[in-house]
Amino acid sequence: MADLDPKKFKHILVGVDDSPDAQLAFRYAMNRAKEDDAEMTITSILESDDMNVYQALNKDFVHGKRDELEQHVLGYRDLAMRFGIKKVNVIIGEGNPGETIVKQIIPEVKPDLLIIGSLSKKGIRKRFGSQAAYMAKYAPISVLVIR
Repeated sequence: MADLDPKKFKHILVGVDDSPDAQLAFRYAMNRAKEDDAEMTITSILESDDMNVYQALNKDFVHGKRDELEQHVLGYRDLAMRFGIKKVNVIIGEGNPGETIVKQIIPEVKPDLLIIGSLSKKGIRKRFGSQAAYMAKYAPISVLVIR
């Protein structure tokens, strides 16, 4: 029992949006990445549910929304780098946040920890945190849900 050091993570994936819980998750991820000297990947998902059918079919509209989201996430990257995290990556996905992170982003990025907020930013999902519940249940890695 002499070797009871807590697990150190090598690569942390954090999901961000504009919700207060996601902001807390990002701050926690920065602290953990710095403490563990871990690589950090920041992801956000462009949700097609937020667009009407005409917007979704308009490539210029979708491209503009994706560019906006990418600039927003690059701001998170800059904060993390100023905080002292040595290696910070950014990845943007499209679709349902929980499924996209679990089925596409985790296999591509290969992190060993996912940190997410517990609540969605709007609607009935805000009460139930369905995306967080999905990721906690189906992610093949450890998941830390921040409240």
